[in-house]
Amino acid sequence: MTPHHLSLEHLVRPPKNTTDKAPALFLFHGYGSNEEDLFSFAPELPESLCVVSVRAPHTLPPYGYAWYSIDFDADFGKWSNTEEAKESVLKMKTFIEEAIVAYHLDPEKISLLGFSQGTVLSFALALSYPEMVQNILGLSGHIDEKTLRPGYETKDHSHLKAYVSHGEYDQVIPFSWAEKTPAFLDRLGIEYIFEHFPTGHGVSRENFYGMRNWLEKHL
Repeated sequence: MTPHHLSLEHLVRPPKNTTDKAPALFLFHGYGSNEEDLFSFAPELPESLCVVSVRAPHTLPPYGYAWYSIDFDADFGKWSNTEEAKESVLKMKTFIEEAIVAYHLDPEKISLLGFSQGTVLSFALALSYPEMVQNILGLSGHIDEKTLRPGYETKDHSHLKAYVSHGEYDQVIPFSWAEKTPAFLDRLGIEYIFEHFPTGHGVSRENFYGMRNWLEKHL
């Protein structure tokens, strides 16, 4: 399938059985990467899904992209550009709305899969606009409450399902940050599974299969 010209660059793997109202999985890569990274998962993802891997809007030389800026010279934990992050959440929201029309997707069956920075904003989108999302799969990331839309806690999140995973030796996003995610999801009444692995900042094969098995059960 040739990607349509939408507001964000992307790659598409159509569902095996092309029908109207296909369920979809949107992939959001990490800082400094691009849409080809997570798209490598596509051949092993459920064939019923339309898989859409999205490129972040900010260019990061020499060849990567980012959803928001990070100042690595600042104190650890205080380097994220929150305003850029919020703007990217709105761009992600608009893109998904465009893709639903362009690729004949089922708006009731939209799943988000993020890695690292892509996970932070996938949570921001799903928790701020839960009416748009069915499932969220957050790999090697965390929830940054500063990126959430004001009033998010008053929305109904009870239908959301989440798969969360993290490496115990992650030196980019500390495991201690990820450990706060379950309590946050509990407060919002979101059903989830939290898995951790003896790895660093990445997705091990065991992690991938755990994520894929969870996704297959929640389509």
